[in-house]
Amino acid sequence: MGLLRQRGRSTSDYSLPRAIEVINLQKRYGTGDDATYALRGVSFGINTGEFVAIIGPSGSGKSTLLNIMGALDRPTGGKVLIGGVDVSHLSNLELAKIRNQKIGFVFQDFNLLSRMSAIENVEFPLVLAGVPDEQRRKRSMALLNVFGLAPKAKRNVEKLSGGERQRVAVARALANDPTIVLADEPTGNLDTKNTEIMMDFMKRLNTEFGKTVVVITHNPDVANQASRIIAVRDGMVEEMSNN
Repeated sequence: MGLLRQRGRSTSDYSLPRAIEVINLQKRYGTGDDATYALRGVSFGINTGEFVAIIGPSGSGKSTLLNIMGALDRPTGGKVLIGGVDVSHLSNLELAKIRNQKIGFVFQDFNLLSRMSAIENVEFPLVLAGVPDEQRRKRSMALLNVFGLAPKAKRNVEKLSGGERQRVAVARALANDPTIVLADEPTGNLDTKNTEIMMDFMKRLNTEFGKTVVVITHNPDVANQASRIIAVRDGMVEEMSNN
């Protein structure tokens, strides 16, 4: 397992299957007169190696979209292809394997294990993957070093600043060397300085290490740092534009 396999270029690789393909995606909660549609026939593709921002106001459906793209939820209609594989009807075990091998998640509220240290949090996905102790400790420390947190590796995450905790969350997302990083409002709980730091890391993951990066945000300044913006409103794609 290489550490953030480095490509050294930022252009999307069009010779590979699209990282994510969303086709007529629908998500409905409830039935009959009580039905609420979070997604209403959303379609788009994200190329391997792209950096895409999905932007929209609260309630627009963007987080629902990310959850389905990340195989955390299932659509009511339509389908999602990850690396050319239709995941819409896979079993729960098969979806878990896709998530573990191909996707790293970063959330606004960090989702760290509060009783554990920084390095134990980064190691956790590797524990689930059955990686031997020495190998997972070495890899986790290397990731923390990338994010400037090696000196605080053994510190409980509750004693870290918000920016540091978010960096631990990104390091954990990269533990299994995924090809895709999905970030749901990764700067939502950060101040201006830490927002800039976090977005620099996101751009590095894309340009230096070839990760396909998708950031969900309501912040136009964050979205403008991506190479392409997909705007959603009322469960539909409103606009797509290149930066």
